[in-house]
Amino acid sequence: MSKTLVILNPAARSTRAGGEASFIESLPGGAEVALTSGSGEARTLAAGAVERGYSTVVAAGGDGTINEVVNGLAGSGATLGVLPIGTMNVFAAELGIPSALAAAWEVIVRGHVREIDLACANEQYFVQLAGVGLDAQVVKETSWSMKRNFGPLSYVVAAAQIAARKPPRLEVRYDGNVTEGCFVLIGNGRYYGGPFNFFQKARVDDGRLDALVFQKMGHLDIVRYLGNMLMGSHTELKDVTYFQAKEIQITSDEAVPKGSLVPVLRA
Repeated sequence: MSKTLVILNPAARSTRAGGEASFIESLPGGAEVALTSGSGEARTLAAGAVERGYSTVVAAGGDGTINEVVNGLAGSGATLGVLPIGTMNVFAAELGIPSALAAAWEVIVRGHVREIDLACANEQYFVQLAGVGLDAQVVKETSWSMKRNFGPLSYVVAAAQIAARKPPRLEVRYDGNVTEGCFVLIGNGRYYGGPFNFFQKARVDDGRLDALVFQKMGHLDIVRYLGNMLMGSHTELKDVTYFQAKEIQITSDEAVPKGSLVPVLRA
């Protein structure tokens, strides 16, 4: 097996972190394990692994850990591996990576590699999802204690609080077109929030981003959007715009999480 570093986020499942580290170290093929101690450290560890010649760097955690590791590996020739042990594992579901650690590790050991698109928003890389407005604000305001106590429901609680505020107005430009909305979701893959097919035409290797632009952000509007998303009919709503593009620019007159998205880059 190639030289491999597993970056484990203990906060992903805090009560089992030590056991998972031991389990990972004992898996066939072997690997060095590094535990993170705070936000942003996974990125630093991944970048350091590249400098030390590791050919494979594995993110053991949720989508947040994967995002940090991706940003540490971007521009290098190292391969990203995934062991899904976090609160949210949307990227693993997108690629069909097993939720069982032993089975997910087998995918890595056997050297199953897939080339995907690498997208960039405000000089931050991502492989699955970017949000402007509501989604990004929810992530920003959902604390670890909320996630520990409520799991995925913590995001719903935060969204309900944010929906009570005055929404921003976003201008979205793509391929010579202009539209407006209150919040925007950008997908490199199909899934958002779990194995829910929000971006129906998306493929992780098609060289395009998929976008959903929502014109309203009240409590009832969000419930209506979610209901239609779960039924797969959200793209038929008159106040939702769905499109694909290689480059998307989003601007606002007021400060909102995220700003402009730049072209998809090939990983």
